[in-house]
Amino acid sequence: MNYYSTNNPHYRASLSEAVTQGLAPDGGLYMPERIPSIPMAFFKHIGQMSLQEIAFVVASTLFGNDIQSDNLKKIVTETLSFDIPLKEVEPGIYALELFHGPTLAFKDVGARFMARMLALFNNEGGDNESVVNVLVATSGDTGSAVANGFLDVPGVRVFVLYPQGKVSRIQEAQFTTLGRNITAIEVDGTFDDCQAMVKSAFIDPTLNSALTLTSANSINVARFL
Repeated sequence: MNYYSTNNPHYRASLSEAVTQGLAPDGGLYMPERIPSIPMAFFKHIGQMSLQEIAFVVASTLFGNDIQSDNLKKIVTETLSFDIPLKEVEPGIYALELFHGPTLAFKDVGARFMARMLALFNNEGGDNESVVNVLVATSGDTGSAVANGFLDVPGVRVFVLYPQGKVSRIQEAQFTTLGRNITAIEVDGTFDDCQAMVKSAFIDPTLNSALTLTSANSINVARFL
């Protein structure tokens, strides 16, 4: 399936291009040109399916034309390697608890999925020297989830920008103590300042000609889908 830019519906990119680039060249968000329907049989049997089986059907519906089935199943299984319990709040109302991952944030799900998808596309490029630089602005949970999700992913470096004194001590420790391919950058400013720096990097032609940049914020199609 192709993905179009919200700033230019006529612009098209493949899934690997959309995930690797993060933002379209014109600054727009990538959106799928169509949202396929999940077969009705899925909903009839969803009560008997495991979380990984449910996720694989949904992921296959969205990405099955662009990722081989065994690769997608591996990505889903590794992403959902922790409990995500369904808890009854009151009769007839339930909550799906997404905060049981490595950093105790719901964003662990999307960040881990994106990390593994990006690693797959980077490896498929066949260039062992290729490095993708992931830029992410955070006020706490995004940075810790992305840093842990991308930790030791081959061919990927992560730069987490966060506002000085405006992140909880636990979340700050989660992304400043990892090292290896994770670099934390403390900014004298607000989260909006961090976000502005990340966005300006993506539209800087000189920087983009020298480095492969992508975003792990929820603007990336692999995160929100």
